[in-house]
Amino acid sequence: MRFALFVALRYLRAKRRQSVISIITVISVLGVAAGVCALIVALAINNGFRQDLEQRLLGATANINLIRKENDGIQNYDQLTDRLSRLPHVVAAAPALYEEVLISHQSRSAGIILKGVDARKEVRVGDLLRHLKKGTLESLNETFPGEDPIIIGSQLANQLGAFVGDTVLVTSPQGTLTPFGIVPKYRRFRVVGIFDSGFYDFDSGWAFTNLDTAQRLFDLRNVVSVIEFRIDNVDLAPQVAETIRKAAGAGFDTTTWIEQNHSLFNALHLERLVTILTIGLIVLVAALNIFITLAMMVMEKNREIAVMMSMGARPSQVWSVFTMHGLMIGVIGTILGLVLGYAGSWMANHYQLIHIPADVYALSYVPFHSRPWDGFWIAGMALGVSFLATLYPSLSAAKLQPTEILRYE
Repeated sequence: MRFALFVALRYLRAKRRQSVISIITVISVLGVAAGVCALIVALAINNGFRQDLEQRLLGATANINLIRKENDGIQNYDQLTDRLSRLPHVVAAAPALYEEVLISHQSRSAGIILKGVDARKEVRVGDLLRHLKKGTLESLNETFPGEDPIIIGSQLANQLGAFVGDTVLVTSPQGTLTPFGIVPKYRRFRVVGIFDSGFYDFDSGWAFTNLDTAQRLFDLRNVVSVIEFRIDNVDLAPQVAETIRKAAGAGFDTTTWIEQNHSLFNALHLERLVTILTIGLIVLVAALNIFITLAMMVMEKNREIAVMMSMGARPSQVWSVFTMHGLMIGVIGTILGLVLGYAGSWMANHYQLIHIPADVYALSYVPFHSRPWDGFWIAGMALGVSFLATLYPSLSAAKLQPTEILRYE
């Protein structure tokens, strides 16, 4: 191996009679480096958006929801909430009631989900009400003559043209049965706060009021539609959800934050896979350059190969020379790509180099989160492809016949 490594290093450093081989070698190194660097950066962006999205989703929604299978509402929810909040890994629990309603202000209207909550408990399981840009959370429990308090999202406020202190009309489909059919129930609300979570769906389609008001509006006294839970380890959500379901008894079911956002995370996973396959083509092109470099080198060095074999070099040693030569190209390119990829990702995230519209993406810059594990498997893939590219040229060199090459020398 010392002999093979010595010759491979000499071939890597030596000047070529055919300069095109040296150019292709440099291109091969740069190609491997570019592929590795691009993969590190692309996966850092994917990881950054995924982690940021997970954090925002975990803050905006409960980790686990307990519901009735028949959708007839949960009664005696106070006692049930207190009992289930003592289960292992459960940090907080809060009852809630929500229905679809029509909200209008002056000549504008929108369909939203109105959620009735206990504000004191709700902020312990979700962060939506923590992101108030106007108003106060305590106002949700205030009473007004002929009006009830409501907190709406920033996008919904812009759509309705409503501000803190304005009165909006909420119409519920859970109306009153009359001889002329069901008459929708409506009630006036005063906007006491505006939240901005950074999620367009929440900011444009959700509003909050106190639980008692929601129960009166929907004619569901002493009933809630869900009990929400926050746990100390979100990765244990499926196991804790099963524990909660069993403790709640028959007729109950649970959903987790993973199940609620299953399609979203599947899309991110598919995007990650497409990114790997697309940018991985750069590494394949670089491997093709390594193949061409070694094939041309075998043709250029055939006399030297014949001399080495006539002096006692074994075919396996000749094979090792060219295999190591190709692997060194891959190693140099991989190391260069890893350094550039991780350094570039750190700088881009630390200095927030890439800015994006905050009102569109809910982020002011592109987040980069590089993971060490990505570097390991990317380096392994690059070296593996480089090794495969060396096989045929190395075997061709090992099969050369010295007598045929040196016959007329």
